Amino acid sequence: MNRSKMLARVEEKKEKWDFIVIGGGATGTGVALDAASRGYSVLLLEQGDFGQGTSSRSTKLIHGGVRYLRQGNVGLVLEALKERGILRRNAPHLVHNLPFIVPNYDWWEGPFYGVGLKIYDMLAGKEGFGKSEFLSKDETVEHIPTVETRGLNGGVIYYDGQFDDARLVINLTRTAAEQGATVLNYMKVLRLTKRSHVVDGVVGVDAETEKEYELKARAVINATGAFTDRIRNMDERGIKPLISPSQGVHIVLDSSFLPGDSAIMVPHTDDGRVLFAIPWHDRVIVGTTETPLKDISSEPKPFPDEIAFLISHAARYLSKDPGESDVLSMFAGIRPLVGSGDVAKTSVLSRDHVLIISRSGLITITGGKWTTYRKMAEDTIDQAILVGQLDFKPCVTETLQIHGYHKHAEQFGDLQIYGSDGPDILDLIHENPNYGEKLHPELKPVVGEVIWAVRQEMARNIVDFLSRRRRCLLLNAKASMEMAPKVAQWMAKELGKSKKWRKIQVDEFRRLANDYLPSSQRQMN
Repeated sequence: MNRSKMLARVEEKKEKWDFIVIGGGATGTGVALDAASRGYSVLLLEQGDFGQGTSSRSTKLIHGGVRYLRQGNVGLVLEALKERGILRRNAPHLVHNLPFIVPNYDWWEGPFYGVGLKIYDMLAGKEGFGKSEFLSKDETVEHIPTVETRGLNGGVIYYDGQFDDARLVINLTRTAAEQGATVLNYMKVLRLTKRSHVVDGVVGVDAETEKEYELKARAVINATGAFTDRIRNMDERGIKPLISPSQGVHIVLDSSFLPGDSAIMVPHTDDGRVLFAIPWHDRVIVGTTETPLKDISSEPKPFPDEIAFLISHAARYLSKDPGESDVLSMFAGIRPLVGSGDVAKTSVLSRDHVLIISRSGLITITGGKWTTYRKMAEDTIDQAILVGQLDFKPCVTETLQIHGYHKHAEQFGDLQIYGSDGPDILDLIHENPNYGEKLHPELKPVVGEVIWAVRQEMARNIVDFLSRRRRCLLLNAKASMEMAPKVAQWMAKELGKSKKWRKIQVDEFRRLANDYLPSSQRQMN
């Protein structure tokens, strides 16, 4: 993907697009891929970077949703389990099995959760990732050596999927581009255009040049997640909000707190949520919270009480108790929950996706969850075809391999997240002896990956690389600050930027990265 070439397509195109998709997260890229793979002309516009919002701040799970089964939402669980299987088949380089242990401390927990997880297995059917089993106390400790053993009776093991969310967004975007879609990051939609009271396009502004573009389409799709109501208000001012935003926070710890390859699932915390402690990229992610929000931001910040909640709950189930000083990074994402704005407890709101067509023809797709992005996209384009009065073409994404597809990407070592791109990146690294140099001793990325991100994945600044092309900011905020100057140096060389640009980039990144650390660890500016 090359941004200059994508922008040239926009400037050269004279006829209408079939679809303009607003939003470059999981939902928007999924919609663009679905439409392009059916043979429609598609333009995807993202105000920031691909996956910059909620889609890169998830719990990193591709799952059916055990908690939704407890709530009685069997339909959502069935759909998610089916989509989980489809995604593992289409992106095996990013989605893999992960064993989860539910530790039991009360006599009733083993039978209670064991039966529930057997139902989960049954619903998964042939799409199952592995059968759940009861574990003795010794077997539980064998899987989770650092589990709290005081009062431990045993456990239950079950299997779900894990992935790298930001990498999947980038791969979906590249797949959409390969299918013919035009995709642009840093292109903000300023307003919708209408003809005879019907939405017929958008006005967007290029963040890099400040040039405005008036773009026409047969149908416009709002897939902006937490910002859904902002676009809906462009269509109809004063409209009743659809989204009740909720903030989910995670903390990242050293792998010594949870060694091995098994995760912990706590079915019921003090606030009624499910809590996970998950091994990921040689670190441990603990999350998540559920905090109702009034205001939304593209860079949401964890609240101190959310961090305290996660630390205290992690300490209950781990023999090695984490403290604030052990937090390597923390991050927050905003869930676009569908429900009434006056509902106080967002954990009761719908995770089902909602598709709305306004009186003017604006198509809005929102809600849902990462696992079901493909089905959300299919439903959206099926309806958008009618709105745009286009000839129907069937969906093909159920069997469409996602860019990077490779069944044994682990053979590429530290480059396995790139899947089939791994050999090409190795070839690039061999072009220059400097390209194989590690960017920081505590993290895996090398210089050549920065070059690749700029040339092939439309990375435009150092946050794009350090947060989303590679996950350095989430894995170790302090180390990412230390590597920022070197990343800026190589990106500036590739993009033809000045020393002033490099300094601005580093300063801005360090301010951003400070918010990924607890207040006691933040660096003075």
